[in-house]
Amino acid sequence: MEPKPPTADSYADSVLTSASQTIPNPTNGVKRKRDDRFERTATNASSPPRKPDAAQNLSKSQGNGRLQNGKQGPAHHSTDNSLSKPLNEKRKALLSARKALPIWPHASEIRESLRGVRDVMLLVGETGSGKSTQVPQFLMNETWCNGCIAITQPRRVAATSLARRVAEEMGTPLGSSSPASKVGYSVRFDTSTSPSTRIKFLTEGMLLQEMLRDPWLRQYSAVIVDEVHERSVNVDLVLGFLRGIVTGDNKGRRGAPLKVAVMSATADIEGLFNFFDEGYAAAGKIKSQIFTPGPQADGEDSSESSWSGLSSPEETVGKTKSSGDQTVHIKSTFISTCYIEGRQFPVQIMYLPEPVQDFVETALRTIFQIHYKEPMPGDLLVFLTGQDTVEALEKLVNKYAQTMGPEVPKILTLPLFAALPQSAQQRVFQRAPPKTRKVILATNIAETSVTVPGVRIVVDSGKAKIKQFRNRLGLDSLLVKPISKSAAIQRKGRAGREAAGQCYRLYTEQDYTKLETDTVPEILRCDLSAAVLTMKARGVDDVVGFPFLTKPGREGLEKALLQLLQLGALNEDGKISETGRRISRLPLTPALGRVIVAAADEEMGCLSEVIDVISCLSVENIFLNLNTEDTKEQAEAARQELYRRQGDHLTLLATVQTYAAERSDRKAWAEKYFVSHRAMQNVMASAPQRSTAHSLSVDHRHNQLTSTQDVRKQLRAQCQQQKLLPATACFDDHNTTTSEATTIKILKCFLRGFASNTARLMPDGSYKTLVGNQTVTIHPSSVLFGKKVEGIMYNEFVFTNRSYARNVSAVQMDWVGEVFAP
Repeated sequence: MEPKPPTADSYADSVLTSASQTIPNPTNGVKRKRDDRFERTATNASSPPRKPDAAQNLSKSQGNGRLQNGKQGPAHHSTDNSLSKPLNEKRKALLSARKALPIWPHASEIRESLRGVRDVMLLVGETGSGKSTQVPQFLMNETWCNGCIAITQPRRVAATSLARRVAEEMGTPLGSSSPASKVGYSVRFDTSTSPSTRIKFLTEGMLLQEMLRDPWLRQYSAVIVDEVHERSVNVDLVLGFLRGIVTGDNKGRRGAPLKVAVMSATADIEGLFNFFDEGYAAAGKIKSQIFTPGPQADGEDSSESSWSGLSSPEETVGKTKSSGDQTVHIKSTFISTCYIEGRQFPVQIMYLPEPVQDFVETALRTIFQIHYKEPMPGDLLVFLTGQDTVEALEKLVNKYAQTMGPEVPKILTLPLFAALPQSAQQRVFQRAPPKTRKVILATNIAETSVTVPGVRIVVDSGKAKIKQFRNRLGLDSLLVKPISKSAAIQRKGRAGREAAGQCYRLYTEQDYTKLETDTVPEILRCDLSAAVLTMKARGVDDVVGFPFLTKPGREGLEKALLQLLQLGALNEDGKISETGRRISRLPLTPALGRVIVAAADEEMGCLSEVIDVISCLSVENIFLNLNTEDTKEQAEAARQELYRRQGDHLTLLATVQTYAAERSDRKAWAEKYFVSHRAMQNVMASAPQRSTAHSLSVDHRHNQLTSTQDVRKQLRAQCQQQKLLPATACFDDHNTTTSEATTIKILKCFLRGFASNTARLMPDGSYKTLVGNQTVTIHPSSVLFGKKVEGIMYNEFVFTNRSYARNVSAVQMDWVGEVFAP
């Protein structure tokens, strides 16, 4: 049967420089030497340098406030007699640091800004102001706050580290470690809360998941959207849904208002104000007024923190600063605005005099130049492009560190990237041992939201991996590109959080001036299928009319609608189907969610095996990346026992099954087959765990994270909750073989989610995609690399230096035809 993929048109239309330094060459040994490699540039700080104080030890700090003698003011959190002594001592020790934060004196104004009919607060708090940890504690004892406070973060590492910090400040255990815990968190594949949780840090994606179960967010009294300037597609969806709630009649909340705070370091406050104000106007409420008179009135000092929106509930008049220190006057009844100065120490910037070709080699040489030149203490934070460059540079730094003499301080190299297990991510927040300098090699996840203690020096490659989805081709381009100026400023700021610092930019000053001002919002450059499915599941039929902060292009929405129709997530009339509802409740992409639903079908009956495969696809690469030809040959020979002729998906399944069956020494097993033991621990926990959805255990005496994820276990639990998997299901971890009939069923289930990601073998030996007729090459990491089969199915179609299919399996073309058949 010749498969005939549908087209988009009919369906989508129907439903729509001072002194500088030289970098030594590590291959020739590191020497104490100065020359003209870098050009120094002095930069202005938002406040003059000051002596480090107790606040230096902050990750992000905050205080707590509550009613005292009828007045609001900063206060200690009440001491629970059940709390352990170490937690109480930690809470008391952090009090002086909290009081030193710039945001501390504004506690009363922040509380006042959300009283009465004012349900929205827009807060611009510069780096180091303490907004992320302090604002939720300021609000938790307000009279309107009878439920929990949610505070969203763009990344998992920020949500978990901030939750731990706030728990320490409040003197409470973290998450599920105690029924009395008042602080918890929720990130993908890991939720840790208690019945007593009052403050919950969570990623934006997890809040969207909660909105599917409870569209009115009844368990929350307030939602704080932090780091909104990062403009992920999820934060745009969250803001759109929150605008609908706060400007509505609150019937779904039984009359209780939802308070919303939107916080950022660099956001366009006027644009956010207009966004919410238009929502109030559409609901028939008073339209506010904004005007910019120019110079600041009354001779006020622009260096002071300024506040606006607090005079009267009938008509609030104030002002706030937008970018460029321009004064913006606002008249509003429902929205308050605030600007808080940060505590940013001076940071000296060094540029390269000439561009370099290899930023990894340049970073290596810079690291050792700094280590020999700069006195202790002073840890390094190095910004790189991705996990591959982080791990490659980590090996090089460790190699050359072994050649240093005993008189030189030691180097502790720590990676930091998204796929890293939480326990490994948290190591960067621990102080370095004596006479040791931390060198943290990070992707852009360290740009915002978190402060790494001890960092005084930043090395900025000026690059990042940017994903761009091409709607016409269904192709993700993942290319290394220059960062924006705003990202460069954020990176530089990491060096000035605790003391005066330095930023070594591995590019020229002229190149900096050519950078784009801001990063393009993700919603303009990503696959929108997950976003559209979320909107449909929340009852949004008119996705074009949804209140986006930045509206995506029509082509992207049409592509998403067509893909969801092909997956069976939408009906012909554009309404969400029962299959779509099931997919939307899973913390997976729509395509992978469709695979889960297909595997749960009684006719297929291979859900357990499919969960094993998807668990591997949800963590970092389980097979180690090897650099030398000798080790590659050894790995290839060892992995032959795991490789399956059908391709990568069944190879992943065989690897999980064999690893699970190993009962003696799994770490040794992983070394034997050149498999990442760290990744496999994230796929499935090595030791028996409690039968709860909380995979991360916590030492509640010190709120230390002590374990790793167990993606497989949590996917099983979520499938059981949706009745896709029987609650009494038994899993045989001793089974290491899969029958031929089951392997066919597994591949057919993956085809249900990835039918549009298929290609057929052409007479010239190349593969052409069925959708778009594009030439695609099997990635060299695939088991099928260099092999010729009738047809292939792949999870990813990415462009790096050419168009590659990744995670590839062989399929028969008549299977593909069955999926495309009406």
